[in-house]
Amino acid sequence: MIRKWFGITALIFTAIAFLNLSSCGRNQELVSIQVQPTAETFGASNIPVSQDAGLQVQLRALGTYVHPPVTKDITSSVTWASNDTQMMTVSSSGLLTATGFNCGATLVSATANTNADAEGLSASGAIITGYMTGNVVCFTGTGPTVTVTFAGSGSGTISSSPAGLGCSSTAGSSCTGSFPTGSNVTLTAVPNGTFGGWAGCTINSGTACTLQNLTNDVTVTATFN
Repeated sequence: MIRKWFGITALIFTAIAFLNLSSCGRNQELVSIQVQPTAETFGASNIPVSQDAGLQVQLRALGTYVHPPVTKDITSSVTWASNDTQMMTVSSSGLLTATGFNCGATLVSATANTNADAEGLSASGAIITGYMTGNVVCFTGTGPTVTVTFAGSGSGTISSSPAGLGCSSTAGSSCTGSFPTGSNVTLTAVPNGTFGGWAGCTINSGTACTLQNLTNDVTVTATFN
């Protein structure tokens, strides 16, 4: 009877040892990726989007593995991508950078596709991707004003880039538009006759008037002859 129990015990230990060896012999499998931080916001509603250009944050990719369970920093091993590169870019090392062009929200992903078990069979989710959300706040505030006064006996129209100011001239009248603080504004004159020039611009170039780094209210004069 004792010999029988010894035999059963030996079989149990053999089975446990086999299971342990089998488990240890399998490759670690990546089962999920978490990107940190999970969300990042650049800018503010009273700051022009263009001024957000160059703002950065370092992302981290944390991989969760099984066989045995462990979490590892795999930031340098994943493939990083931004869904909107006009809003923000992400480097191969996970450095997230605002471009200063678009505002809103976009997804940033970290992907790994080296996920197979010891037998070479695809594991659950052979391509593993983690996400974070990048946000750039849109400019909604008001900034300095640009006022255009008109001189001369002729007529014409004025437009601006970025949009915000546009009108037809009448001698002795004026028109005004508001622009984000720190922006560069180009005014363009379209004369019905002869354009006599601009006054009060940072740069004059033919029918174009450029105001650089607008921080205060400005008044310029367009003369139509």
